[in-house]
Amino acid sequence: MAKQKIDPNYKIVAENRRARYDYAIDADIECGIVLEGSEVKALRGNGVNIADSYAAVENGELFLVNSYIPPYEQAKVFKHEERRRRKLLVSRKEMADLWNATQRKGMTLVPLVLYFNHRGRAKIKLGVAKGKKNHDKRETEAKRDWSRQKQRLMKDHS
Repeated sequence: MAKQKIDPNYKIVAENRRARYDYAIDADIECGIVLEGSEVKALRGNGVNIADSYAAVENGELFLVNSYIPPYEQAKVFKHEERRRRKLLVSRKEMADLWNATQRKGMTLVPLVLYFNHRGRAKIKLGVAKGKKNHDKRETEAKRDWSRQKQRLMKDHS
């Protein structure tokens, strides 16, 4: 069995687990994120929260709104604002697609995962999503329970 090469740079910083429960995600897109120096250092630590945040297209630019990056204590002079709007980097075509999805189709841009990629760059994965109603959530939960139960039955049977 071949050993998998573990990349020391790849690290998941924050994950929005509730997003898949609250939203029906149609597509996802990887975006770069514009950060200050103290924000990058704070990301390497813990305490980042993207659960309450969302992305918005404004004036032809994409922003991450209401994400929390804790202050970096060693940064004396160059501290950052914890809940500032952070610009996201995407291509023009992707920007046009995201604008169409949000403005015309009524979709929402939900952050799913904030991570450092294999090159050590901070990236965020956005989901193009539509909000679920309560009956949709119950249906999804019932399907998940049934698939778990089916797996147990198949495991016991074999």
